[in-house]
Amino acid sequence: MLNQIVLIGRLTRDPELRYTQGSGVAVTTFTLAVDRPFKNQQGENETDFIDIVVWRKQAENCANYLKKGSMAAAVGRLQIRSYEDKQEIKRKKAEIVANDVRFLQQPKNQQDDNQSNDSLDDMLNGAEEVIQDDVPF
Repeated sequence: MLNQIVLIGRLTRDPELRYTQGSGVAVTTFTLAVDRPFKNQQGENETDFIDIVVWRKQAENCANYLKKGSMAAAVGRLQIRSYEDKQEIKRKKAEIVANDVRFLQQPKNQQDDNQSNDSLDDMLNGAEEVIQDDVPF
């Protein structure tokens, strides 16, 4: 069975780093805004906002180097977890538990004026080639 997801998008807010109470393991959460590859009936692109969870050293790296607006790629698995909210109502939450996060670009407002987006396009095209090469059929 296979449960693997690859997402490329921009952070909607700064990552939140915290540590587990018992063992002090680092865990970071953030949300990626990922554009859909098609337009809706009004001719507009829609965006999905996907929660990402990262653990241990990668969590600390994400908290230290990613910021709101950063472009990142996350590779991981879909996890559906259940919990009770403050009113004790059972809820479910879908999130991606990432085992690999790549920092693709700094936030737009922090880029140097002389840096072009061509290098980002080259990286993304290369990422698509790698992903397609990994398809077993």
